[in-house]
Amino acid sequence: MSPLEGISILDLSHVAPGSFCTMILADLGGEVTRIESPVQGRSLGIRRSASPEDGKGKIREALYDPLRRNKRSIAINLKSDVGREIFYRIAKRSDVIVEGFRPGVVERLKIDYKTISKINQRIIYCSLSGYGQEGPYRDLSGHDITYLSMSGVLSLIGSGKGPPIVPLNIVADIAGASQYAALGIMAALIARGKTEKGQYMDQSFTDGALSLIPAFTQSYFLNGVVPGRGESALQGAYPYYGVYETKDGKFISIACIESFFWENLCRALDKEEYAVHCFSPEHYFHKPKDNKWKEIRSWLTSVFLTKTRDEWFDYLPKKDIPIGKVYTLEEALCDKQLVEREMVVEIDHPDEGKVKQVGCPIKLSETPATVRSLSPFFGQHTNEILLKNGFSQDRINEFYADDIVA
Repeated sequence: MSPLEGISILDLSHVAPGSFCTMILADLGGEVTRIESPVQGRSLGIRRSASPEDGKGKIREALYDPLRRNKRSIAINLKSDVGREIFYRIAKRSDVIVEGFRPGVVERLKIDYKTISKINQRIIYCSLSGYGQEGPYRDLSGHDITYLSMSGVLSLIGSGKGPPIVPLNIVADIAGASQYAALGIMAALIARGKTEKGQYMDQSFTDGALSLIPAFTQSYFLNGVVPGRGESALQGAYPYYGVYETKDGKFISIACIESFFWENLCRALDKEEYAVHCFSPEHYFHKPKDNKWKEIRSWLTSVFLTKTRDEWFDYLPKKDIPIGKVYTLEEALCDKQLVEREMVVEIDHPDEGKVKQVGCPIKLSETPATVRSLSPFFGQHTNEILLKNGFSQDRINEFYADDIVA
């Protein structure tokens, strides 16, 4: 049994944040159906009933796409009256809808929460957008970096020398939007079990990003401290928490914030005199104020160059010192820890053989998450889903002929 078994989810999102959210729900057993656009399919050169034999390169690439796994695909023209009626029938029997259009689009398509909730009062409807459905910025376009900019997060990323460093799109897009949306949807499902009513969720990428820096916002609200980029302990300003090059040109990271970890490191490196120069709460918000920290960093820099990355990793953990090898992606995916925890999984495919994907990090003992199926091809389940929702095959054939579905 899976925790979300029997929960029907319609996925109207077509970019990573919404698709990542529904991937989480699908891994946890949710029955996720992607609502694709026939127009988009034609523009990509995808024809109805395309099979894995058509465009093998594209199909093979799609198999490795984790954001579409465990999902079904139906293509409906939602700009047509008939297409909307099809969607309404499917939505009436669904539990959750996730959409990632710009604010106002679903209203124009007449598939918004207000409309759907009249058909299905138990529906949980989640909208993901850059700035939310309300406010002066609601209609502005953007991506992860712009939301990080407007939330104040980007100003904190980097060394403080030069402009902020552009991170991968994992802060606003994934942590601030996808994961919060999945969490909110599951909370709404629990609430519905008590009230028998669904509800609307307005998830803003920018809101989510801002919420991810609680230590900095706490300090600002409490003392008016405006943090600077690269000036605090968790930003690498102090030598006990940072990255160092090793003898083989690779890198290690150390995280000796607690005084006892720092003492262990100083003792292991035969420099106990530095042990008194350890973390202080003010280091969360203020850069180093004396030259002792430069001296200590210089010492660590030279010491770590005397052994290889793997030699340090073999030695320091035995002294109870938090250290990590700065892996390449290839190294991480082959690491015995992640492999043993099934963070790299293989799924059988009749043509491709074993297809590898990253597993689900949510580890439940009784109702585990699973990767049950790989990415569907475009419109793969259109006919099946329409039959399940009461349409006759003759009527479905008419939909195909009129380009209502694909």
